[in-house]
Amino acid sequence: MPILRLMRWLGGGKRRRRARLATRPFPPAWRGIIERRVGLWRRLPPADRLELLRHVLIFLNEKGFEGCGGMVIDDEVRLTIAAQACILLLHRETDYFPALRSILVYPDEYLAPAAEQHESGIVVEDHEPRAGESWAEGSLVLSWRDVVEGSADSQSGENVVLHEFAHQIDDEWGLSSAEPEEQPEGDAREWARVFREAFERHRRDVKRGRSTVVDSYGATDEAEFFAVVTETFFEQPAELRIAEPELYRQWSKFFRQDPLAWSDRGAQAM
Repeated sequence: MPILRLMRWLGGGKRRRRARLATRPFPPAWRGIIERRVGLWRRLPPADRLELLRHVLIFLNEKGFEGCGGMVIDDEVRLTIAAQACILLLHRETDYFPALRSILVYPDEYLAPAAEQHESGIVVEDHEPRAGESWAEGSLVLSWRDVVEGSADSQSGENVVLHEFAHQIDDEWGLSSAEPEEQPEGDAREWARVFREAFERHRRDVKRGRSTVVDSYGATDEAEFFAVVTETFFEQPAELRIAEPELYRQWSKFFRQDPLAWSDRGAQAM
């Protein structure tokens, strides 16, 4: 079979498999976990909730979970993480974080190797506590305690699942790079301009000690800026739109969502 024909056949098989998975009944006990654990669920409009459940079925079928440091993986863990990750997929054509194969979960913050270069040029290697990290190929790491805390408060602007899965999307699309891939909606050059200008403003504000809507950690680099803006976009949309209207517009265009419209409609569905 010619290679192009084989690729099309394989791609068609994946789409058909995913379509079958999406039609399966969603277990009531699973939905109960999401309703109890995921604060953002309670703000979603009804149609988005139904779409989210279909994405979760596919996500859980394709991604593996591994407990680390004595962590036991159960439905509570898998669904709390999967539901929040899949909020990033609503309304978009998606390949379900294609580079990601497994999610590693620790009970609490874990120690990861870190290297710091001093002004003298000497590099000091050490370990630092982390709540999560995303690797471009294969794995993503999360602290369960931080997952629980972030998912419970949907308006804190701090959500480790959204943050780390935003890195996966960034790696897929190159959104924080100087030359991002073409956007599904809109102009990649306009995205790059708005992103670059907002990032530079944020770095200046953090350096000068000014209060910022976006967490100061976003001043670390462009990739972290994309991740923390994504947290703010979904959890503090009103504040972000007031502070950075162009940035909010670009995030809304890319994710095809308007979290500002969630609260009232979601509350009516409860």
